[in-house]
Amino acid sequence: MSLTINLYYTGKNGSARRFVEEMEKSGIAQHIREEEGNERYEYFFPVNDPETVLLIDSWTDQAAIDKHHASPMMAELAKLREKYDLHMKVERYVPASELKSDEKFIRK
Repeated sequence: MSLTINLYYTGKNGSARRFVEEMEKSGIAQHIREEEGNERYEYFFPVNDPETVLLIDSWTDQAAIDKHHASPMMAELAKLREKYDLHMKVERYVPASELKSDEKFIRK
């Protein structure tokens, strides 16, 4: 079962965007994308909120997320979140295909 986590990073004066730039330029984001079990690691910028960045982060299963959380990359990530004084909101999802009760509402 795939798991998707939406992380909203919010800062001030463009700090969330600078965080993303450093994540990409430093190679941390790419390293996470290459971790076993990672299916998606993409940043998006909401049109109506210039101080927030959305990260869509998908993993094959909970074990892959747990391994990621225990990796050295998490310490690097935490340092950058502190550096840019970011606050987070987290949402967790499972694919609609796993929710049989919703099948009748999904046009394929």
